Amino acid sequence: MALALGWIFLGTMVISYGVANFLQAVATGREQRHESLNPRLLLKLASQKTYLTGIAFQILGFLLAIAARADLPLFLVQAAVAAGLGVTAVLGVVLLKWRLPKAEIALLIGLSLGIVMLVISAKPSASKDLDLVAILALAGSWVLIAVAGWFTARKLHGVPGSVALGALAGLSFGAAAVASRPLASAVGVTGLLSDPLLYVIIVQSLTGQLLLALAMQRGSATAAVAAMDAAFAVPAAAVGLLLLGDQIRPNLEWLAATGFLVTLGTVLALTRYAQPQQHTAAIARWRSRPSELEASVDVHASDLFPPTDDGAPDPMREPSNR
Repeated sequence: MALALGWIFLGTMVISYGVANFLQAVATGREQRHESLNPRLLLKLASQKTYLTGIAFQILGFLLAIAARADLPLFLVQAAVAAGLGVTAVLGVVLLKWRLPKAEIALLIGLSLGIVMLVISAKPSASKDLDLVAILALAGSWVLIAVAGWFTARKLHGVPGSVALGALAGLSFGAAAVASRPLASAVGVTGLLSDPLLYVIIVQSLTGQLLLALAMQRGSATAAVAAMDAAFAVPAAAVGLLLLGDQIRPNLEWLAATGFLVTLGTVLALTRYAQPQQHTAAIARWRSRPSELEASVDVHASDLFPPTDDGAPDPMREPSNR
């Protein structure tokens, strides 16, 4: 029964992360672009129902991931998070009329195949505990990520900025994921609150959230999320196999390696082929007929791209205040 629940948690997690990425991409597109690692961006985003709804889905995905990590290997859960990018892309195409190049569609299909290989080869197992040195390393990595994020936000723009900041966000979320695997076995509220890994998760997650918001503002949600997923998966998967007791089914090591390489390769390729998303068609559609999404999460096309003086949508102007 526990094993079946682990797979259910994993599938629901993928959907939750995909919806979260989509809603956050919409929300960050409304805000004036920030060029530094400034927490005020998160405060501005917190005033949007769309962003808060996205955060709710992300928290749900995070909790489901913790539940899945209690029984499933870290390399599987980490790679499965990348599958949420497919959900994000589908929502973008259907609701915002994103135009995905054929190469990007092919890579999303390859990503799905890689995840299937990992699902077949993964062997459920309980996690080992991390020692004090490993916990301190996870905490210390936050300083390095924050400093790198501060410099990167000031120096890189456009899709390269999306990729770099997304990768740093992935490192932060990856550190939180490593901490959550043994934390999933904590007994009771007292054991949870007294475990330093809980606070590593909180700090790293908040930093990752800010870095992801900055990455999405650079112009390509696909590139930002793909880079985040790549950096999110690799270090955490290595730590899981080396330190946490993650296991692969006997004689399927080759399939696990192939699946991981395919997943990582397609995610990295997506950072190369991703293009800034265009919302022009969605603007016209939403102006004439509000959608169910607009009614439920307060998404307005005029907030995404306020019109210029001649009435045409202008992506470069600061969003209007409602």
